[in-house]
Formats: sequence, C-alpha cells, structure tokens
Amino acid sequence: MLRLAIDEDFNNHIVRGVKLVRSDIDLLRAQDAGLRTRPDAEVLEWAARENHVLLTHDIETVPPQAYDRVRAGLPMPGVFIIEQSVSIGVAIEEIITLAECSAEGEWEGQVNFLPFK
Repeated sequence: MLRLAIDEDFNNHIVRGVKLVRSDIDLLRAQDAGLRTRPDAEVLEWAARENHVLLTHDIETVPPQAYDRVRAGLPMPGVFIIEQSVSIGVAIEEIITLAECSAEGEWEGQVNFLPFK
C-alpha cells in the first residue's frame, strides 16, 4: 500500500476521514515531524527521506519545488495536489483509492491532481 505524507496546511477533516475508513493507511503529518511552517523544500526532503508521496493543497509553491528536486536528480516520491474546492468525501475516497491501488515508486518524480483531471 502506498505511504503518504501530509503537508502541514492540509485539511485535517480529510486526514481524520481517511483514518476512520482505513486506519491501516500509513499517513505521516508534517506537523507531527516538527515541520510546521517549514519551507516546502524541507517538507519535500522529509517526504523523500521517509519515501512517502506528499499530499498538499498548495498548487502555487509545492509543484515548482518538487520539479526542482527532480531536475537536481534528488528523490521525489511524488506529489498529489487536492484543491480545496474538492469535497471532503470525494477527497477521502480518492486518497484511499490512491493508497490501495498504487505501487511504491509508481509516482516517482510526478506531480498530479486528485481527483485526476
């Protein structure tokens, strides 16, 4: 099952919903790792070090930082952006499907959206 990292400003209602439905999904939260208010580059480094795909709402700054890591030849297990306009229920379903149906390494070097566009 795919392991996921949660950006510090991610909607906690979504995180709690995922854990309620599937408590076995490996979710690491940036704030639990002491990364609250840290730059995106540090959060991406942490996610890569932990080999977890990052979930974020940040469409403006995370993707450029992720692609900088890829260009530099650094590990980047993947990023999924879930826009804040996506309903909590849809976000929960999409995250669970992503975790259940993805193989480790499948999203390496990629920035994608949930739901898929």
